[in-house]
Amino acid sequence: MSTASFPEGFVWGVSTSAFQIEGATSADGRGPSIWDTFSADRAEACDHYHRYPEDVRLMKDLGMAAYRFSVSWGRVFPEGRGKPNQAGLDFYDRLVDEVLGAGITPYATLYHWDLPQALEDLGGWPSRDTAYHFADYAAALHEKLGDRVDTWFTLNEPWVAAFLGYGSGIHAPGRTSASDAFKSAHHMLLAHGLATRALRSAGARQVGTVLNISPVLTPAQVSDFTRELSDEDAEVVARIDALANRQFLEPMLRGAYPAELLPIIERSAGLGHVHDGDLEIIAQPLDLLGVNYYTPLVVQAQPSEPADPAFPGSEGVLFCTIPTAVTAMGWPIVPDCLSLLLRRLSREYPDLDLLITENGADFVDVVTGNGIHDTDRISFIEEHLRALRAAVADGARVRGYLVWTLLDNLEWTDGYQRKFGIVHVDFATQRRRLKDSALWYRDVIRRNGLAETRRKRPTLETVAARSGVSRATVSRVVNGESSVSQEVRAAVLRAVSELGYVPNAAARSLVTQRTNAIALVLSVPRQGGDALTAAVVQYVTSLLEGAGKQITLMLADTAESHRRIVQHVESRLADGVVLLPPDRADTLTERLSRTGVPLVLLGKPAIASMVPYVDVDHTGGAAAATQHLLALGRRRIGMICGPMDLVAVQDRLAGHRTALQRAGLRPHLAIADDLTRASGAAAARRLLGDDPALDAVFAATDQLAIGALQAARETGRRVPEDLAVVGFDDVDAASATTPGLTTVRVPVADQALALARLLLSRLEGRHTTSVVLPARLVVRESA
Repeated sequence: MSTASFPEGFVWGVSTSAFQIEGATSADGRGPSIWDTFSADRAEACDHYHRYPEDVRLMKDLGMAAYRFSVSWGRVFPEGRGKPNQAGLDFYDRLVDEVLGAGITPYATLYHWDLPQALEDLGGWPSRDTAYHFADYAAALHEKLGDRVDTWFTLNEPWVAAFLGYGSGIHAPGRTSASDAFKSAHHMLLAHGLATRALRSAGARQVGTVLNISPVLTPAQVSDFTRELSDEDAEVVARIDALANRQFLEPMLRGAYPAELLPIIERSAGLGHVHDGDLEIIAQPLDLLGVNYYTPLVVQAQPSEPADPAFPGSEGVLFCTIPTAVTAMGWPIVPDCLSLLLRRLSREYPDLDLLITENGADFVDVVTGNGIHDTDRISFIEEHLRALRAAVADGARVRGYLVWTLLDNLEWTDGYQRKFGIVHVDFATQRRRLKDSALWYRDVIRRNGLAETRRKRPTLETVAARSGVSRATVSRVVNGESSVSQEVRAAVLRAVSELGYVPNAAARSLVTQRTNAIALVLSVPRQGGDALTAAVVQYVTSLLEGAGKQITLMLADTAESHRRIVQHVESRLADGVVLLPPDRADTLTERLSRTGVPLVLLGKPAIASMVPYVDVDHTGGAAAATQHLLALGRRRIGMICGPMDLVAVQDRLAGHRTALQRAGLRPHLAIADDLTRASGAAAARRLLGDDPALDAVFAATDQLAIGALQAARETGRRVPEDLAVVGFDDVDAASATTPGLTTVRVPVADQALALARLLLSRLEGRHTTSVVLPARLVVRESA
């Protein structure tokens, strides 16, 4: 076997999930799932329910040997239990027959996150009964399909369903309870064991489960897996590995929870939900473990760091970004971690067969008349397949590889903006078009492996040679210059199409002198934004200088300085611009965007613009803060807003309003003149005077919140007994107030890193979109 080929009988295929592609959410008796409730306006998806014959033909044409699909529990049992829906069973009956008729082996996944809403109303996964309903559902489905489906997966990524759905609340059903998250995780494990037992007793040939397993590393280990760790870093790596990976691996495969995890579970949820005999049921022998791999978890010890809600018990752990290539989701691309992961699993569980059930990437695709040339996706898959092949050569027992995913689809909370598919879907018409990655994957399948040498991207020189013109002429065509004749333009575009060439910075700037200089423009400082500005200057400068760029720092504080900056950029003395704009509208962004020099912004501009920016999810952060107050039982919640011409304040108010409206409550607002503590105190006094029964205050910034704490003391209100107070920003003073201020943390370093990456992507000529980073609630004594 060559270094690029795979073992004989290696299985190649693709994975999908029901909610993401089926649509038809109310057709033929299907009951609603928690995702229909959580994102009710996004349910049409790819209309696979009606178009599955076309999609199966696509898979056949691409040479797929296996198709892993998931079953919509609510389509089979609209109420999650009781009498099955015959129309729902009949759909999967037709689908399996179609798949088999195409010569493709069907792999069925019973649960891919779409719990019937009726069961959520009865308690959801934190309720033990749900596990027993799941076993009944598994038995009914096997009775219908078991004569044709040989391989069954019980669960898909239970960590995501439990800890993003019930812990952090960013997935359906949107609960935010560490206790519920741990109970859900255990009951999903129990459901797996019960369903496995039911499937085996019914004669299922192969039963497995699918876990998202991420190697846990420190930043230094990403480039050197053998790097020794300090005792502090070793402890946090082991703890996060227990929370993310071993919480599911060890009960399923060894019949016990990791010892270091039990105190965390007991502290968060107690252990009453773990009954005698549960672990014996959970540890049913597995025929196959499905492995979903996308990116590693990168952490290091940071004593002052609060716990991440998705990882209860992660106090003192900093989740890090690393300076490497990323997907459009912002996920670091580290293919070697797949080898590391597979070697570990094969070492620790040597008798277990593995299957890569998901691996793929979201990139921004550009649809052209001559195809969709997704070279980044091809590169991603190829590098991961090479890492997989290396692990197989070392003895990893991997049966096959299923790419994620067939179709661009509904990517959960991100809607339709994410593009993981190897087939493009026009959601307005439901037209399918093969991307270059689909054709490339077809060739991999045909030869059962990769080319011996890595695929080289077509270069500017290759296009020039094919079309018989100079490099400069190719660059002029790429840049859309009108000086090129129609005949020459047609020849160049024909060569571009034939070669699948994607222009990069070299092509786009061949006719422009490069300076390797970046203008870092500081606009009028934001109120309270000095710390963020300082951090961005430090991090952006460090990262761009590390990429070989020279930084020119420029201050934009007067009309004359604006004129001078625009002239500097128009003279091509800078290859790119990073602009820290003011919160209020001005014309500098618009003037710089007209120069044609790549520009990125820190913060969403006040006036809508096509310029990409990096910002924080102010709306989501404010909603999380308000939901936290509601969860504490506070019902008369006031908000102190800053000046309403500030974009961040507008977004934070929007998030606060939305959370209150969902709870059936109306907002109580006070507008502060500025963002100082004095204005916060004055606004809090007005709120308390207007409504003496107020039991909570959410302030648009920490400085306003600190003013509210002062007003509470002056008026004799005890915090938090009488009045809970929450801020936004997590400035240094927030942890030093008395009591400590609950607030929403803004990821300063991550914004800087994203700014630098965004600009470097633009300099390389890649399509870029704005980046909105999540903000995280930090709970302290004030709430």
